[in-house]
Amino acid sequence: MADNVLVATHLSPLYPPTQASSLVVLTKQSNAPLPLPAADADLPSEHATYSQIFDSPETGTILMRLLHGGLILELIALTHEVTPLRIVFPFIVLPCPSLLVWESRELHVIAFTNFGSLFRVVLPLQGGAILWHNTSIPGRKWWREYVVTKVHGNLSRSLVQVQGSYCVAVSLPDGSLLRLEARPLGNDSEDDQWDENIFHHTSLFNSLASFLHAGIPGASDIISLATLPQPTDIAYVWSLSRDRTLRLWTGIGCVAAKTLPSTSSGGQALTSPTSSKVPTLLQADPQRLLRAFVSQDSEVPYVIVFIPSESALNAGAFYVISTAHDYFQIAEVIDCSANSAHCHLQDFIVKDEVLYTLWDRQGQSVVQWVNVLANPAKTDGETEWRTATYPPEVELTPAYLDELLLSPGSLTDRYFEAIMRPGMFSDLTLKRALSQYTDACLSLHGEQPPQLNPLRTYTSLGENIAAVVGCTVQLTKDPRSGAPQYDQYWSALKRDWEGFIARCREIERSVRWPLSIGVAESHSGVLIVERERLASVVDPDTPLQLHRNFSLSVPVDPQYALLEILWMLRTKVGRRTMANLESKLVGISQQEVAFVYADIIQDTASSLSFKNDLDEGLDSWITGRLASVGNIQAATREVLDVIGGLIGVVKTEDEDAPDALLPSPNLEWRRALAASYATSSIHARYDLCITLVTLLFFLSEEVDQWDASLLEEIFVVFRGVAILRYASRQPVSTNSQGTGTEEEVIAGLRNMNVSSASPQYAPTISLIHRLIDQVDLRSSIPTAAHHFLDTTGVLSSLSATTATKDEVAFCERLRLLGYHEATRDSLAWFPRTPAVCYVSARLWIDEGRYDDAASFMETLAGVFGLNSGLSRDDREALEAVLPGGFYDSAFHFYLHAASLFKAAGVTSYEVTFSQLALSVAPSGLNTSSLWYNVIRGLIDLGLYQDSYATLLACPYDKLKRECISQLVYRMCEENAVDRLMSFNFAGLTTEVEEALSFKVRNADPRIRPFYSRILYTWHVSRGDFRNAAAVMYQRARKLGTLYDNPADFDALAELQLEAYVVSINALSLIDPASAWFVMPLTNGHDREPRKRKKLSVHVPESKYAFGKKDAEIVQLADIQYEHALLDAQMELNGRDPHFISAGGLSLSPSALVLKLAQLNRFNTAMATARNLDVDMSDVFAHLTNQCIRLERYLDDVMSEDTSDWLLTDKASSWPGTYADRGWRYLRNSLEKHDGPHTDFSYSKVVFETLLAFDRSSTPPPWLVQSLERHHPEFLIRAFLRYDLLEFALEQVLSLMHKSDARLATEQPRGNFVTWLPYTLIDQVLLAADSQDDLSSRARSFVQELRAEIASRLKRVQKFGQATQ
Repeated sequence: MADNVLVATHLSPLYPPTQASSLVVLTKQSNAPLPLPAADADLPSEHATYSQIFDSPETGTILMRLLHGGLILELIALTHEVTPLRIVFPFIVLPCPSLLVWESRELHVIAFTNFGSLFRVVLPLQGGAILWHNTSIPGRKWWREYVVTKVHGNLSRSLVQVQGSYCVAVSLPDGSLLRLEARPLGNDSEDDQWDENIFHHTSLFNSLASFLHAGIPGASDIISLATLPQPTDIAYVWSLSRDRTLRLWTGIGCVAAKTLPSTSSGGQALTSPTSSKVPTLLQADPQRLLRAFVSQDSEVPYVIVFIPSESALNAGAFYVISTAHDYFQIAEVIDCSANSAHCHLQDFIVKDEVLYTLWDRQGQSVVQWVNVLANPAKTDGETEWRTATYPPEVELTPAYLDELLLSPGSLTDRYFEAIMRPGMFSDLTLKRALSQYTDACLSLHGEQPPQLNPLRTYTSLGENIAAVVGCTVQLTKDPRSGAPQYDQYWSALKRDWEGFIARCREIERSVRWPLSIGVAESHSGVLIVERERLASVVDPDTPLQLHRNFSLSVPVDPQYALLEILWMLRTKVGRRTMANLESKLVGISQQEVAFVYADIIQDTASSLSFKNDLDEGLDSWITGRLASVGNIQAATREVLDVIGGLIGVVKTEDEDAPDALLPSPNLEWRRALAASYATSSIHARYDLCITLVTLLFFLSEEVDQWDASLLEEIFVVFRGVAILRYASRQPVSTNSQGTGTEEEVIAGLRNMNVSSASPQYAPTISLIHRLIDQVDLRSSIPTAAHHFLDTTGVLSSLSATTATKDEVAFCERLRLLGYHEATRDSLAWFPRTPAVCYVSARLWIDEGRYDDAASFMETLAGVFGLNSGLSRDDREALEAVLPGGFYDSAFHFYLHAASLFKAAGVTSYEVTFSQLALSVAPSGLNTSSLWYNVIRGLIDLGLYQDSYATLLACPYDKLKRECISQLVYRMCEENAVDRLMSFNFAGLTTEVEEALSFKVRNADPRIRPFYSRILYTWHVSRGDFRNAAAVMYQRARKLGTLYDNPADFDALAELQLEAYVVSINALSLIDPASAWFVMPLTNGHDREPRKRKKLSVHVPESKYAFGKKDAEIVQLADIQYEHALLDAQMELNGRDPHFISAGGLSLSPSALVLKLAQLNRFNTAMATARNLDVDMSDVFAHLTNQCIRLERYLDDVMSEDTSDWLLTDKASSWPGTYADRGWRYLRNSLEKHDGPHTDFSYSKVVFETLLAFDRSSTPPPWLVQSLERHHPEFLIRAFLRYDLLEFALEQVLSLMHKSDARLATEQPRGNFVTWLPYTLIDQVLLAADSQDDLSSRARSFVQELRAEIASRLKRVQKFGQATQ
């Protein structure tokens, strides 16, 4: 029967440490020392030192491992999808901890540490996917601790064997045994209590005899312990000491002992040693040399003891010993096979009376098994051992690395690809090797490369390795010639890479160190646990079996004689020739077939000089052997059937098992093992296929006589196997770092390694592992692997000119998973069929090669329709990859292509394919959505001319109205206003104006684009100045509502003033009689004292349409008024920083004018008052005061700001003093702003201000003359009011003289000619009469006035008589 094979997978990618939940166990030993580092410093912390497979109906299969030198115990559920649990102990756990199911409710972890603490960790069994999920409940104590009292010190050399929930045996250094028996178990608040008993293996008499006759030191030390598997009521403990003495321990001590021989003699069971020579002691390290089991027939307890051999014939022998009635009786001796020579036994178990052994053969696991107690009477003959080993694997030896350099590519690419192959090295191996390499580089003297900077981050482990390895190698120049020394550079770089790979190999050797073996009843499989890998024993398929036989030079069946001959031919051909042949073969398979294969083979063989590399003897021998085959073509077809053959997906025993015992079909480790099996089978098939192809080149002169279909089939099979081989060598990330659930993140934070300084990269797995997830994993691993190979379809193709639907679907699946490079390389093997072109186009869309994708998509449109001429195979292939099935017309395919580019955000090609769809759209079909996509896409692309033309050509009016706003807004946003103004929008101007008006009303006027300016330009370009003025006025009003921050006032006011000015200019272009526009009525505010006329006062409210508002008329003067008001506010804000914050915007216009005057801004104040129609009395009063101060306090006035009136260019050109200029400025201002329209009120204010300041001073003559000429009565009253009687008398006399002169020269026309203010004259006379201290001049004025009054009365009487 053919031997089995082992398939393995690394555990770290499947169960990353960052995803495991943790449980920290505390100790009550207050003086306990800190844990010491592991004895083996070279052993990575994540490599297990002990492991065990636990299997029960309640829990399924659980893998238990000791990590970090024994400080962490990890539990991995192999039957359910459960997050691994890591139990962190305060001390080092001694081998062997145990798992027990207690009353089907709890899972107990019993562990004994090197400082005498016995821990029982209690995990509640929830079942299924929540096996130990509740360990994260805070506040609950999950462990119980008992500290032994009869043994002290460090017990690191002791062995522990858990007999059951209530009994634990611990070996002591002198060969004694500490037996711990539990009283009733504790609970959450109480620890367990144990009884301690120390038993010795000798009696008092034997102790005395051994003292008198001292034996070999350490001979009685226990090196192995065993108990019966749970559940059992037999509390036996067996021990084996270094002197090969087997002992049986019970509750009363050692009850039986037997010393076994060092070797078996012809397979006969020996009851005592027969040699007088002192036997060699067994190694002192703890070993797995004992296993106990119960016979299925007699229920007699048996113990199997392995005794290593001192010869080189085999590894030793297994003694099957009965312990019935506490007496040892050898029942069977099983010699190890000859293949076990130079092997070391790591572990063995007995299951269903089958002995399974795990051997270490030069760092590689080997499994052998044999039946026990099958024929106890057998005394001779060779034992029929069955063996399982790993398939031949590539090792990165220096010779293989040199062979890699024969293929195309750089040294770094070849070596990097080799170390990153899935299964070659573990992620932990690469990380540790990289850390060692980095430390070595940092220890070198000189400047360190930037790649070694610890602060530098990398996205993946592969990127980190590629950047760091070889970074210290520099290209030097010859000191004499200055020429670059490339040879030395490449040699140093190669040496660096080889050193790094050697580190990886050394660490990986530790990864693959076998630890334990177990049988899982839940899936009927033998599992092997290595330090960082999990393996399973499986049946090999024919390619694997043949490949292993050829590699080991094992004879094969005669039907495979052709392959055996060709394998010999391949091994004799030089490596360089085979590398060139393989490269040529890949090129032939990837190119389009333009010639017959016979010609291609002959031409290639000629260029390779294939047969020239063979010596004549080998050539003749191969030719002779081939002649013995007979029909070579028939034999070749049989070989092709082996290479491309797959076993059927048959029902296995697992499928009949209860569902509770079946592993979940989604278990990652099962998928990983299936992927590993598929990878091994693929590599075997590839090597066999290359071997077969060598036949074609060896017989190149005869291939033209071969069947052309057979030659094509050979290349098709090679194509399929090469694609699978490429996929199996592609590492992919599991992306576990960013997709963890909240529980996984919390669990990662609790993990003790989360704070490590080393970067945490996402684990990598094989691409095959990722692709195999849809295969039913309830079947056997070989069946699942072959099922996957069958679903790819690449091994079932028969033609090199077509791509089947399965092959194309395989490439499409790669693309959907996001593996673009793998998809691209896989597609390169297939001819450009429509389906392949479609997948290529989809791939190019994903990679951003949109031009190439669009070209393929446009070409593919011709294969759809009634007269496409598409073959059935191509149609089926297209149906397999098209999302909606096969399209019946090019129109639907164009729609699909447009949707693809739309999803990718490629607007240009979305528009292109939408236009193509419109060009072939069926008549009567509603294509409004397509028109919308085209218009919107052209707008997004900035093709405004095309979008405008498409908009006008659109047959859907509603769509036009919807899209016109998008076009307008986009052109405004992209500063294409000039282009917008050039479009006439025939029949759509109203929509354009509405779109812009909406933005004017709602958009922020401070942010570009300024829609108000754009709409203003729109109206002006069309001669609509009224609406243009209204738009800018609306902009100004909107800006006025944004004065929230005083710091923004100046900027906003500038914009607002600009809007007012533009509005004024536009409205000024209209006939003054109609220079107005209508605005919606808004709520008034304090800053708008000027009221305007409402238009809706006399219109009934019922006449308004729904949603309309009242309106108001805005005239040119209104805008000018608001402009002047804002200008004054800006002026004041510029002079007073606190103007806005102090409420300056709420001041009335008169208050603003006054404040300007107070700030000596007289020109501004007068202009503002004139524009705002505000009285200037206060302004002139303040100006008068300033003129008076100029005469008396010149320095004080000049220290103030007088730039607006006294220091202007015009005033500075006037002659005289500053006081003279001031009075002249006052006089000019009165002439400009005072007059009959003001009734000379400002002159009166100036006059009264002068008299109020100093009545003794003489007012300016020009002022007196002006008032005397226009308002003499005011002048007289002013003099009277300020008690200037002399001036009042003088003014009365002057008034009478002027009246008399007018009577003398003018003809009397009425009574008004003789009118004088007699009442005022009487008041002046009364005032003069009441004064006793009148001056002589005043008295003379009084006498003269009286005389003038008398004379005037006479003339008036005469005038009256004359008029009668």
